[in-house]
Amino acid sequence: MMREFNLTRILKTALKRGGSFAEIYFEHSQPTSIVCEDNKIEKVITGIDVGVGIRVIHNDKTTYGYTNLVNEKALLELADNVSMACKEGIYEKDINLTEQRPAINFLIKELPQNVSIQEKVDLVNRANKVAQSSDKRIRQVKVVYRDGLQKVTIANSQGNLIEDERISILFFVQVVASQDGIIQTSYEPVGGFIGFEFFSDNPPEKVAEIASSRVILMLEARKAPGGMMPVVLSSEAGGTMIHEAIGHGLEADLAQEGLSVYSNRLGQMVASPLITVMDDSTLPNKRGSYCFDDEGTPSQRTTVVEKGELKGYLYDRLTAMKDKVNSTGNGRRESYRDRPIPRMSNTLIAPGESNPADILRSTLNGLFVKKMGGGQVNTVNGDFIFEISEGYLIENGRIGEPVRGATLIGNGPEILNKIDMVGNDLGFGIGTCGKDGQGVPVADGQPTLRIPKIVVGGEI
Repeated sequence: MMREFNLTRILKTALKRGGSFAEIYFEHSQPTSIVCEDNKIEKVITGIDVGVGIRVIHNDKTTYGYTNLVNEKALLELADNVSMACKEGIYEKDINLTEQRPAINFLIKELPQNVSIQEKVDLVNRANKVAQSSDKRIRQVKVVYRDGLQKVTIANSQGNLIEDERISILFFVQVVASQDGIIQTSYEPVGGFIGFEFFSDNPPEKVAEIASSRVILMLEARKAPGGMMPVVLSSEAGGTMIHEAIGHGLEADLAQEGLSVYSNRLGQMVASPLITVMDDSTLPNKRGSYCFDDEGTPSQRTTVVEKGELKGYLYDRLTAMKDKVNSTGNGRRESYRDRPIPRMSNTLIAPGESNPADILRSTLNGLFVKKMGGGQVNTVNGDFIFEISEGYLIENGRIGEPVRGATLIGNGPEILNKIDMVGNDLGFGIGTCGKDGQGVPVADGQPTLRIPKIVVGGEI
């Protein structure tokens, strides 16, 4: 659709009063959302959203505007309005747009948009039935199905022209159970940059069974003991630790503003030599994957910490300009209504050399974390607190009885420096990461990890 317009003229209009860079971001999205609560389908929402954002960078600052009037006159008016923030003279370079092709491709076998609403509703109902009937102590069940087809066109004053298509699936089951005044909640999400074929290997009944089994297990568990103790994080736990304890602090905008504990620490040891951290948006069919970021930079694998040493940050175009480096392909936005900012994609701690079974056997007592919950981190000093959705005592090097209500309390750099065993496995969790009022899909991964000493919040 955008090829119908004179994109070069629109870009030159945005730069007619000055600026060092201009960009057009066109988005055509087709989302579907189905929600089941209280044993009935509460919402079925589908539609089309189309809009364009225009950005000018000048003096290391961004001016941004957007519209859902997609015609050349409206876009020229928007470009003119955005240009008014600049008073630096005319941008005199030629703009010759050249289409960029993706270096990778994600296999999609069945577009969700080709599947009927009724079939999607049936998925939701199947999951709800399993969760509702699994135990009489289950009081509430919420099942959500979402898919999306997003087509984008990005053109900029550096001559790049990108057309990209993103397909997404998100499915989750949330269960609440209660007994004798105790209330427990369990949440199990699945999905990725993948088609409807995803449900062949991930049937909705399985997702519901995992969520409902966990909530009953935790309901019957005794309260977790508190205090300083060893903790083994399973690769199944999800990557809350890596995402919160270090990931946000490595986003270049926070680092440049001095709002990260990792600011001005390039070349320094920030973790154990056993720890290597990567952000990789090229991983097949992961929730945080893409061919191009939302500025048209090709996706890539970026090693930010190598054997404990801080090697770099996650950059979008603006922060890369400030540090005079190349973007790492981490410029992301929620929609055409938002300016791009540095965001994680698929962030992971690389597997190590230890057998996960050996890690457990070598830990005589402590806490085994099978599933992490939510968390909070202060990026300025690295302090964090994470909830544990599913945890067990470690007794004589073996997994013992389940415990509920545990939290992990610590400081990101300190804990990352303490990790003394890293497993040769790797597991992923998924989520939607919020920052500056924008949510983007992400995945977080880690191997089995041992922290020899960390504060566990629980019963004293």
